[in-house]
Amino acid sequence: MRLLERTNTGTIRLTKFLIKDIPPYAILSHTWSDKEEEEVSFKDLTDGGADSKHGFNKIRFCADQASRDELQFFWVDTCCIDKSSSAELQEAINSMFKWYCDAAKCYVYLADVSTQKPNVDGNPTWKQAFLQCRWFKRGWTLQELIASKTVEFFSKEGEYLGDRQTLGNDIHNVTGIPLGALQGNTLSGFGIEERMSWAKNRKTTRKEDKAYSLFGIFDVQIPILYGEGEDKAFRRLREEINKYDPCLADLRSTDPWHDKRRIEHAKGGLLKDSYSWVLETPEFQQWRSSNDNRLLWIKGDPGKGKTMLLCGIIDELQKSLGSGLLTFFFCQATDSRINNAIAVLRGLIYLLIIQQPALISHVRRHYDTAGKNLFEDANARVALSEILTSILQDPDLETKPMYLIIDALDECITDLPQLLELITQTSSAPFRVKWIVSSRNWRQIEEKLAIVTQNNLNLELNTKSVANAVNVYIYYKISQLSIKKKYNDKIKMAIQDYLLSNANGTFLWVALVCQALADPGLRNWNALRTLQTFPPGLDSLYVRMIQEIKGCEDSNLCRDILAVTATVCRPISLEEITSIVEMPDGLCDEPEALEEIISLCGSFLTLQDKTIYFVHQSAKDFLLGKASNNNRHFQEAFNWVFHLGKEEVNHTIYSRSLEAISTVLQRDIYGLSAPGFMIDQAPKQYPDPLAAMRYSCVYWIHHLCDLISTTSSKRDILRENETIHTFFKTKYLYWLEALSLLGAMSDGIKAMKQLQSQLGNSNQGQLTALIRDGYRFALSYGRIIEQAPLQAYTSTLVFAPTHSLVKENFKREEPKWLTIQPVVEAQWNACLQTLEGHGDWVTSVVFSPDGKQVASGSGDNTVKIWDAGSGSCVQTLQGHGRLVTSVVFSPDGKQVASGSWDNTVKIWDAGSGSCVQTLQGHGGRVASVVFSPDGKQVASGSYDNTVKIWDAGSG
Repeated sequence: MRLLERTNTGTIRLTKFLIKDIPPYAILSHTWSDKEEEEVSFKDLTDGGADSKHGFNKIRFCADQASRDELQFFWVDTCCIDKSSSAELQEAINSMFKWYCDAAKCYVYLADVSTQKPNVDGNPTWKQAFLQCRWFKRGWTLQELIASKTVEFFSKEGEYLGDRQTLGNDIHNVTGIPLGALQGNTLSGFGIEERMSWAKNRKTTRKEDKAYSLFGIFDVQIPILYGEGEDKAFRRLREEINKYDPCLADLRSTDPWHDKRRIEHAKGGLLKDSYSWVLETPEFQQWRSSNDNRLLWIKGDPGKGKTMLLCGIIDELQKSLGSGLLTFFFCQATDSRINNAIAVLRGLIYLLIIQQPALISHVRRHYDTAGKNLFEDANARVALSEILTSILQDPDLETKPMYLIIDALDECITDLPQLLELITQTSSAPFRVKWIVSSRNWRQIEEKLAIVTQNNLNLELNTKSVANAVNVYIYYKISQLSIKKKYNDKIKMAIQDYLLSNANGTFLWVALVCQALADPGLRNWNALRTLQTFPPGLDSLYVRMIQEIKGCEDSNLCRDILAVTATVCRPISLEEITSIVEMPDGLCDEPEALEEIISLCGSFLTLQDKTIYFVHQSAKDFLLGKASNNNRHFQEAFNWVFHLGKEEVNHTIYSRSLEAISTVLQRDIYGLSAPGFMIDQAPKQYPDPLAAMRYSCVYWIHHLCDLISTTSSKRDILRENETIHTFFKTKYLYWLEALSLLGAMSDGIKAMKQLQSQLGNSNQGQLTALIRDGYRFALSYGRIIEQAPLQAYTSTLVFAPTHSLVKENFKREEPKWLTIQPVVEAQWNACLQTLEGHGDWVTSVVFSPDGKQVASGSGDNTVKIWDAGSGSCVQTLQGHGRLVTSVVFSPDGKQVASGSWDNTVKIWDAGSGSCVQTLQGHGGRVASVVFSPDGKQVASGSYDNTVKIWDAGSG
């Protein structure tokens, strides 16, 4: 930076450009004159004539004031930057916040505030002028007000008016900036939208500067592009802010653009000629051009190419999007990341925010109080549905078309009815929103969508177009195969003719057959004979694939892998499957051999990033006995894969998982050493000793419970089961540590609850006692271990009841440095959980009608909603000004009402945590609130000696 220097003779001169060893300096904050030519520029100082300009008075003032403060150097923006150099200007704008931060003093020169006017009734007249001065309305002065350590205000005569501390309340009232921000609190402690609001009513000469002047407020830097306009400048600023925004990072569970590219790659690429026909159909044209048809449902049987059709539609819409917005999501039943309504909503919202960063304000309203729980707790779907709806209603988007696309609705396993309800509501509401969805022709989907649309594109009724698209795909695949396998023309044409004759309009059938033909071990002279063994139709092809697996040398291993992958709760990795399926000696240590085994599984399975997926949902359905035409051959295939029954597969998964984790788990498996080592500081492990155990650790109890529920006698499984008994006596505490390291403590607690529930009142002796005690231990101390894994061996064992079986069995792990043991209870008391988080005494608690949640009111002015099963805080409801005296759930559990000493009743949305109504009218503290049985009214009692009945809907 360059500084101005006041010499011993009183002259003012520029220093050379300083990079390091910058001396203490003062800095001037001011507003530029309407006549910019009157301001002293860099050129004026270097060429001479600066003192003839009116703006030199401000520079002289700054020099004099700095001298009084014993500062030789000072900085003024008009003349210390060579604006003819774009590089220097870029650096100055990016560095300006830091320059103000580093200044010893900041002098605010107010050209429109005078102290010469006489006082009125003893009050200084300059105060009113100060409150209305232009300086508070300019864009660049915001960061100058906040950044500097010491800010002093001066009139145009150079008289001292006060500083940021003494005038703090006045500044707060004028600007709306919280006193904490004016007093130097860390800016990251204030929300993004709150900081944006500080600049909302400020003006800048150049429109782009309204965004550029906020670089320091958000601690970001972007290139300066004058001429891009205010909207684009703010969009780039928002994008840069969002890179470091934990809200956006927590919202993102997947990037649908990445999923789209992965799907296209897995299916061999997107061919325009295979999807372009759909763009010319009457159904699509009507959807595209008419505001009366805002929902298009594309339906068809498995393998008909619905997913690739939607990939093509997305590409075409993207090309002509203009100022509109496009968001989409691909469901996949075999992938737990993307097979539920919560994941769909997160993906749709994420892409909308990426395109229009300001939309994150709709998420932040809830995120700033709920944090990451907003996207993961029991109410996540409700909250996300409301957020998406509010985004679609955003007034800034009124003139912009919005396209929302969801592929494979039938593969949305969780909360599909609620997702369909949201789609129908938003497609019939007066928004500029258009939906395209695809699925199999399921009745439950048809019944929901028929309410708002009859615009269906049925692929079974467009067989000619689909067949032509499949033919294009066949020509493409044959050309690839011919190059790879060096087919002669005779073989090439014979294969092409067979595929054209037998594909029956099914892309997946063609893909699977071509995958088999591409096998490096298949010689060209055998290609035709092999090809003719593939029957038409997907299910028939799957039967043929099973027959092929039966004939291979590793058929039993392939059968075990297929049975396990069809049964597990989520796709498992190559490492994880080695813990569950018994492998031949040495195979576990050879990744390439493992991949070869997966490839032998008859094209049922595919590998993506070392994780095993089904090639298509229809392949999994076939193995599970859900084939569309369930004849003898299909039943034989199912019976072969599950030759000992599905119960035996669950037994294998649970027993081998338990054996594996019992072998590997030990104390401090990651070598953290310190009991206080926090989980978010735990380093990545290479190699990770838990990598092969991740699935086993989290899900072994799930498979045990499935086994118990399908077996006639629990006693057959649990009685005298030495492995389970030994695990709970010798490995249980190590398992809790591992759950913490895997971020799965909540899953572990729920699993223990499920196992205890499966036992019911059965008496299985010591094993039952171990499980019940283990559940109480996890429930009581799980949250501590979740935050600091090695607390499993310190505070938990120290404070657990004397006769806790976990404490007795792991006495060897108690801290040796503890010389005086605290006095603790002998047995677990009646308290199942202690919910901690309020900052003051708790005044009121209530269960939700379904018993799954607890609401509490407190003297800290908040209401908290808790998950009754895990004890985690789901929502913190902030808004009351004084102590909360009473809380109550509505009969349907969707709302919470609270009364407070601030004389109000508030009604909250239990899912999103937003305040729906504030009921004002009491003249004293509210002591009690209650909902009517139908939830339509709320009654409240108050210290003002009245009871009021309120309409819960209108307030």
